[in-house]
Amino acid sequence: MRREKARGRLVEENIRIEKIIPGGMGLGVNSSGKKVMLLNALAGEVVAEFKVVKEKTHYIEGVATKILEKAAERIVPRDECFLSTSPFQILDYATELAVKREMVAEMFAASSVLRKTEIPEILTLKTDGNEFFYRNKMEYSLWYDTESGVNSLAFHRRGSHQKIVVTQSSIERTEIFRRAEELISEMNARGDDSRKYQSIMLRCNQSGEVSGGLFEKRQPHPKFPKLCDEILGRKFYYSVNGFFQVNLPVYELALKEIMSHIGEEEVLDLYAGVGTIGLSVARGKVRLVEVDKNAYEEMVENTEGISGAEAILARAEEVTDFINAEQTVILDPPRAGCDEKLISRLNEVKPRQIIYLSCNPVTQVRDIERLSDNYEMLKVQPFNFFPRTVHIENLVVLKRKG
Repeated sequence: MRREKARGRLVEENIRIEKIIPGGMGLGVNSSGKKVMLLNALAGEVVAEFKVVKEKTHYIEGVATKILEKAAERIVPRDECFLSTSPFQILDYATELAVKREMVAEMFAASSVLRKTEIPEILTLKTDGNEFFYRNKMEYSLWYDTESGVNSLAFHRRGSHQKIVVTQSSIERTEIFRRAEELISEMNARGDDSRKYQSIMLRCNQSGEVSGGLFEKRQPHPKFPKLCDEILGRKFYYSVNGFFQVNLPVYELALKEIMSHIGEEEVLDLYAGVGTIGLSVARGKVRLVEVDKNAYEEMVENTEGISGAEAILARAEEVTDFINAEQTVILDPPRAGCDEKLISRLNEVKPRQIIYLSCNPVTQVRDIERLSDNYEMLKVQPFNFFPRTVHIENLVVLKRKG
């Protein structure tokens, strides 16, 4: 049986899932030959029903709602809200790591220049249980029940503007969820209406101190107390909604790898955020460039007292005159990757080494292709910064040819 489909409607059709593709969706083909990409679907499974999220001429995206044949690797997710926060809760952790490695390999294999790249195993913490309760930042939506007048924590249902009430969430640190529940209890005690608020944003340092709170709609975000954490022995200060990694223990693994490739040479850290990469790994002079004014101000604070450290407020592509041939250049761009002007300047000046940390290997591969005439890959190493989610962080070290 098959019902006509439209966005948000259920479709009943048996779809055999061939593999998990970059982005974490299971890929299959329907009876008309159209690609179907589904969350909550694993390789080898047969999906009997799915909800359409997006439909285009050549493909459909959706969420599997009924599985006819389940994969052996499928496990029961810890949270009811898993599709909103961490869709890979349906996989055992060893399989998650293997799947993510294959996803990175597929991204590199799609490149004619990089297709022979060998992708090593994804690095993660070796301790048990590291795949949960790791996020040091979380933003919650809010739900107001008009009948009871009760406020609740909520997340947006994936693929829609609808919200689901949340009573348990297991990827953020327990201190964060506990504080969120306290804020909701306080709102309910005073008869507050959560519809006037945008969200609750909370952040927690490694010592368990929590900062943050309610963001009111159409009002400036309040200033919450800054937090402080040590990264590889150096203190960093950051704000609740600032640019700071959400999984510091795994982040330190990546920083140690980066540090192993850096000597006494000058370092230029582009897309620097609050300065955690450049200030952690540079042994000599380091310039740090950031375009966001708030992050820049926090970076200035983090450079105080550090000899040879210079903070610069600018776009990465606007400071290309700072690039020289004897440097190591560090790139940690947003998901869109590097600006073409910056790539052109790197190819022109040819700094001795480029270290590229990416939250989106697709655009990372594109940028490395653009640099491939002048650079060869010395190292590629994926990290599991975001366990139980579909996201991957990938590190590439590029050495100037010749």
